[in-house]
Amino acid sequence: MMMLVPMPSPLPVKNGIGPTRLRVPTSGPWATIAEYVVARFDHLDADHLYRRLDAGEIVGNDGSPIGRVTALGAHPFVWYYRDLPAEDPVPFHEEILHVDDDLVVIDKPHFLPTTPSGRYLRESALVRLRVRLDNPDLTPIHRLDRGTAGLVMFSARPATRGAYQSLFEKRLVTKVYEAVSARPHGWDPDAPMLAGRALPVVYRNHIEARRGELRAVVDDSREPNAETAVEVRRTGVSASGRAVLHTVLRPHTGRMHQLRIHLAALGVGILGDRLYPDLQPEAPDDHCLPLQLLARELEFTDPLSGMPQRFVTRRKLSEAPTSGH
Repeated sequence: MMMLVPMPSPLPVKNGIGPTRLRVPTSGPWATIAEYVVARFDHLDADHLYRRLDAGEIVGNDGSPIGRVTALGAHPFVWYYRDLPAEDPVPFHEEILHVDDDLVVIDKPHFLPTTPSGRYLRESALVRLRVRLDNPDLTPIHRLDRGTAGLVMFSARPATRGAYQSLFEKRLVTKVYEAVSARPHGWDPDAPMLAGRALPVVYRNHIEARRGELRAVVDDSREPNAETAVEVRRTGVSASGRAVLHTVLRPHTGRMHQLRIHLAALGVGILGDRLYPDLQPEAPDDHCLPLQLLARELEFTDPLSGMPQRFVTRRKLSEAPTSGH
């Protein structure tokens, strides 16, 4: 598989935040790039955008400032820094488990996004780490959803980034997750089954992520492209008094929301999940019930040293059973 090389930015990372790239059409009803930018961001004040152009804050691929009269087609892309939004701090903090010249591994808390997205920019693991470690080259090798806690690996320098990325592309990383769900009605510990399937079970289906949609789509008419091994770790009662099922998940693939979809399909949607099996109305984060999904282990052979590597989270799921079997 050929790896795509990211387009180099003419602007450096600033305060942990990388610049944003905007594709500019080569033709259209705009005489200048400035006119296109103002039309593209018509929800923003045009005078403010022109002031940023006049200040040289929007540049082309070669780093040269885009002026008011720069012709459309002069640059295929422009680069700029986003205006920083007002952000509520995420009151939970990442723990660094490993740092060397090439690799950083963290234990991410619930509610913290891996990378900037939506209303979260500075309050992301990537930006926090770039500032904390004073390393603008940090880049995530893989990602966890904002609601999922646990292990995330970051490349520390571009020269060796591809070696670690190839581990995930070639499925050479063993990943283990834990999840907690409400114990299904009629659960029989002597003959454990989910959705009529004896446990442990390997669940497969076809998952497709569609641009602009919050949830992935399952297409049962197509060949499976997502696979997860599911086994029960324990059942019992959580500290909050819920009757729960604690599962261990070993994904063979890494599709969007795969584990959440597979457990929901087996009739044991993850506690705290507002997307699956049913989309819930938007609401503020419930810190009392984070998504009960944890990236527990990562294991692989280091592509640089050839030595085995294994990382294990120090976090626990708050709804895991405190008593039971």
